[in-house]
Formats: sequence, structure tokens, C-alpha cells
Amino acid sequence: MGAGLVGSGLGAGAETGSGDGFYRTLGHTGEKVSCIGMGGFHLGKSELSEDEAVKLIHSGVDKGINFLDNSWDYNKGESEKRMGKALAQGGYRKRVLLMTKIDGRTKEEANKQIEESLKRLQTDHVDILQFHEVIRFDDPDRIFAQGGAIEAFLAARKAGKTRYIGFTGHKDPRIHLYMLEVADKHKFTFDTVQMPINVMDAHFRSFEKEVLPELVKRNIGVLGMKSMGDSVILKSQKVAPMECLHYSLSRPVSVLITGIDTPKILDQAIQAAHTYQQVTKEQITALLARTAPLGANGQWELFKTSAHFDSTAKNPDWLGAESPHVKTYAPPA
Repeated sequence: MGAGLVGSGLGAGAETGSGDGFYRTLGHTGEKVSCIGMGGFHLGKSELSEDEAVKLIHSGVDKGINFLDNSWDYNKGESEKRMGKALAQGGYRKRVLLMTKIDGRTKEEANKQIEESLKRLQTDHVDILQFHEVIRFDDPDRIFAQGGAIEAFLAARKAGKTRYIGFTGHKDPRIHLYMLEVADKHKFTFDTVQMPINVMDAHFRSFEKEVLPELVKRNIGVLGMKSMGDSVILKSQKVAPMECLHYSLSRPVSVLITGIDTPKILDQAIQAAHTYQQVTKEQITALLARTAPLGANGQWELFKTSAHFDSTAKNPDWLGAESPHVKTYAPPA
């Protein structure tokens, strides 16, 4: 584990998650959530066995993590299946806020994916349901159109299949702001929003500068992600893992979701959650100054500047068919 902004060594409260600042409030929901959330993608990777993933989930919850992230499309459903198996054992489901994400942009496709996710997760409801990869300016319009995915989400909430609704994206902060604008026009208020928060983001198409203040003002639960850019930021050789975690945790996010695929990485995340408050403003300023030259053009945030992380762009069928309006009036392709 790389050197951090503060000294290493797990604090006394690390095993129970009782340390100061470990739990935060999830916006206007009032839910108390661990500042570290366990990312679902890494738990479904082929390098990790199912038994190893289940043990990691149990260990994370036992150490105080109560926020679990997932998505309908992660590892062709394997991530949800493994998490579902883990939560079905020993009463673990009752100990966590479970979130998953849906790609469908139409009511029909979203409904199908919601039902598949619930089956894989072995539960009758998820606590939070999010629109996944809102990375195009037409995504908000499709979601809120007549027959759009918002209708499936609202029906799911009414039926008790979810309690809260949010959205996620990683491409451009202006798209996030547009999603909020479209929601406002439809008199809808999101409960959560997920977005990149990291040391490089501050210098390029910054979600922290452009979107975070708006979410704080609206008291929407902020779910930070990509603190290390799926390891790409670490390859700059200018920041250590603990510095990345500390920086993101020092921002006004409710939860920082991070990939965890080994006990060592889990302990690193828990340590960060118990030590981030020791980081000084001067250290943050120095860290931003050090990363400014590297972050200015987005070269270490490939999720913003390339299509490599755009799963829905590679699988447009996940989104569902075009709306009836488009089918009726669009010229032939």
C-alpha cells in the first residue's frame, strides 16, 4: 500500500466502523451510511472466485461498511449474483443499504432489468435504484419521455421494489446538470447522484466544481466514485492510493464507492475512512498543486476523454428501442 497523507496503521475503531467520521448522512433521505461504499464491479471479476467475493462482502460489512454498490450489467450479472448470495446469508441483507443501477431508457427495458436485478440479488427490493451511465445529452430526455424509464422507476418505488431513486454518470458535469434540469421540469427530485470525485477531476471538466455545490445546495446524497480512475490515476506515478482515498473522502460526499477485490484493499479503504479527517487543508492544497499540470487535459481520467469505460455505448441494445415519437418522425437511416 502506498504512503498516504497521514501515518499508516489501522485505528482502534477500524474493525467496527466506530471511528469519528465513518458514518455520514445520505442527503435528504436521512439515512446513515458508511463513508466508504463497496463497489460491485470488482466483486464479479473472473480473477476473484465466488467464495472470495462473498467473504469480502461479509468482511466489509463486519468492519462497518453498510453501503453496497452494483449494476445490472456488471460482469454479465455475475456481480449481482455474488452479492445476492452474500446478502442472503446470516442476515447481512438487513445490515446494508443496497444500490443497483439500470441501463434501460424505456419503461419496458427498465422494467425487465429491474426484475432481473432483484432476482440475482435475491431480494424483493433494493434501497436505491439508479439510472446508469447518464453520459449523453439525450439520456435525460429519453428517461423522462413518455414511456421512458422514469415510469418504471416510479412504479418500482410505488410497489416497494425501491425506496430511493438516483442517477450516475462519468462523462461531463454539464450532462449531470442537464439531468437535474430535466428532472426539475418534470417536478421530480432525485435522492442520490453518483459521479467522479478525485484529485484529477478538480482540474478538468470538474464534477466537484460544477455539480457538487448544486447537490449540496439541494441536499441530494452524493455518491463519489473513481477516486483512482480504476487505477489509471495511479499510473501517473504522482499520487498514492491512500492520497486518492483521503482526497475524495475530504470532499462533501455521502459515500465514496471504491473497488475492493482483496482483503488488503479492503483494509486500505477502512483505514482511509478512519484517517481522512487528519488530512490538513495545507496538504490538500499541496496535492492539488502537484496534480494540476497532469490533470489539465484529462489524460488520467479516461472515463471522461475516451469511450473505454462507456459500457452502454458498446451495448446500445441495453438502452432499449427508440421512443414512439422518434420512430414515427425520424427519417429513414
